[in-house]
Amino acid sequence: MSVGGVVLLVAAGVAAGLSGSIAGLASLFSYPALLAAGLPAVSANVTNTVALTLNGVGSAANSRRELTGQGPALRRFVLVAGLGGATGAALLLGTPSEAFERIVPFLVAVGSVALILQPRLRAAAVRRGSGTGGGWAVPGLFAVMVYGGYFGAAAGVLVLALLVAALPVSLLEGNALKNVLLGVANGVAALGFAVFGPVVWTAVLPLAAGVLAGSWAGPAVARRLPADALRIAIGLAGLGLAGALALQAY
Repeated sequence: MSVGGVVLLVAAGVAAGLSGSIAGLASLFSYPALLAAGLPAVSANVTNTVALTLNGVGSAANSRRELTGQGPALRRFVLVAGLGGATGAALLLGTPSEAFERIVPFLVAVGSVALILQPRLRAAAVRRGSGTGGGWAVPGLFAVMVYGGYFGAAAGVLVLALLVAALPVSLLEGNALKNVLLGVANGVAALGFAVFGPVVWTAVLPLAAGVLAGSWAGPAVARRLPADALRIAIGLAGLGLAGALALQAY
């Protein structure tokens, strides 16, 4: 890989780490950068998932304040996250690359809309009496983690929307939980991709280095930003990414 390609991936990794740890759309930066570096769609996706495992490591390490008291939720959901990630990875490895390229824009759009509508989703959950983690939370999280294992981009958006709707947590607390759980799902999926998937390791290394740096700084940045403005901005950026991917696929 050229020096320019390495610089591009490191910079995209820093941006992805910041974005992912703050609001759950890391691949808004990393996935297009891998495509720009010349990787095919499926190879870019599995390489992206492997590199983004460090997003959970870096952001969780610097989110102890938001994770305080969240032990019960982590214990309840961590196995679900791992199983969902493994299932999604298996589905991806069996999906033809052409079909994957056509599915991706819709997946990104769904995740982005979910983040924009997060307050309404949470209010609806509370009205149904499930705002403290009702029975739908576990199967819902499993479904989202399957999606996360299948396609890393925008998975965090859906996880964040589900957690803040299902649990009595703030956006920052839900974001910290999301980082840990999605890190577990990504880690399990990455193990499968490392053995069976078309991972481009020369792209993983610079991207992962940037992701680790960005994700470490992300929680501190998030504490200083207005939550509603951040949520809407990331959601709109996700819709832009969905449109760009749709133009490429169709």
